[in-house]
Amino acid sequence: MSATGSAAVGSARELAPLAAQSAAEGERKRRLPDPVHAALRDAGLYRLCIPAGLGGHEVAPLELLEALEVLAAGDAAAAWCVAVCATSGMLAAYLPEAEATEVYGDPSSVVGGVFAPSGRALARDGEEQLEVSGRWRFASNCAHCNWLMGGCIVFDGETPRTLDGGRPDIRLALMPADRVEVIDTWSVSGLRATGSHDIAVDGIAVPAARSASLISGRPRADGPLYAFPPFGLLAASIAAVSLGIARGALDDLAELAGAKTPTLSTRKLAERAATQAGAARAEARLRAGRALLREAVGDAWAAARAGGEDGELPVVARAAIRLAATHAVEASRAAVDTVQQLAGGSAIYESSPIERRFRDIHAATQHMLIGPATWELTGRSLLGLEFDASQL
Repeated sequence: MSATGSAAVGSARELAPLAAQSAAEGERKRRLPDPVHAALRDAGLYRLCIPAGLGGHEVAPLELLEALEVLAAGDAAAAWCVAVCATSGMLAAYLPEAEATEVYGDPSSVVGGVFAPSGRALARDGEEQLEVSGRWRFASNCAHCNWLMGGCIVFDGETPRTLDGGRPDIRLALMPADRVEVIDTWSVSGLRATGSHDIAVDGIAVPAARSASLISGRPRADGPLYAFPPFGLLAASIAAVSLGIARGALDDLAELAGAKTPTLSTRKLAERAATQAGAARAEARLRAGRALLREAVGDAWAAARAGGEDGELPVVARAAIRLAATHAVEASRAAVDTVQQLAGGSAIYESSPIERRFRDIHAATQHMLIGPATWELTGRSLLGLEFDASQL
């Protein structure tokens, strides 16, 4: 099934059972099982944010988020890998046509990597080449990628290049995966099957045209999707994965509670008042978090389709996305915690999907784009204080 438009949600719904059935294998291997990866690739789910002119699907943001939520209810790791690789497709809109085609033109090509500027790009040959070195953590799905990106601070000799206001010049460099070393570091508690190992390069040449800045650069591709800030869309995608984890956990609880009679009890778990009240509160939190996220992204999409400010979303819309994404993750975490407590001892066994979802949601909360600092950042915006809007 092609992932064009609303078909993305249908593809995710179709593949969620496969992802769920393969979750234990993925955890053992610490990467997506090959059949799961191939199914996601062939369904076009990694290409949801690539411009249509390059053969991508350029879906509306709410369709992206719904597809991720549906897939995450099956398995969070599969949805997380799609979230990272799909939003990496946003970079295609910033590249010259020839370079964008080289990296993203092949329908089977999968692009991933790390936005964080943990690398160094030394300008060479009159600005035409970058000599890239660095090591990046959290390169999700790197084993299945054909191209990997790494955020770099650009240097002129030994001096970091700065932009107006004194900010460093940060660019994302795209490198063939066979030129990048994958360092086995991903021994973790949750999201194990994302295979988010470290990646590294040491002095490889990258054409400057195969790099772009998401902070100071402007998209070359038309379309309202590219008025969205890539970091904001990634934050919203992480929130959608988290909502899917929580939805899956609540579904698991309903199934368990209808079948389980706790020790020394004569009633099913579902018949207990504490279970009923706890499930209701968790459901309310989840729905509220989802509603706020969809409202913020929907409002931003309307602004993007209307043209925005010079082709960009207003700062208030960008702040609203980050606020809603952070809240949705927090609400999802609270819902899963409630499920884990209500499930009792059954939820500590690896055979229980609730055990995996508990670990996965707590791993998801550690992503920097929805971390505690986001509350301060968006709070400054709400209070009319000065802040660095580039972080949105």
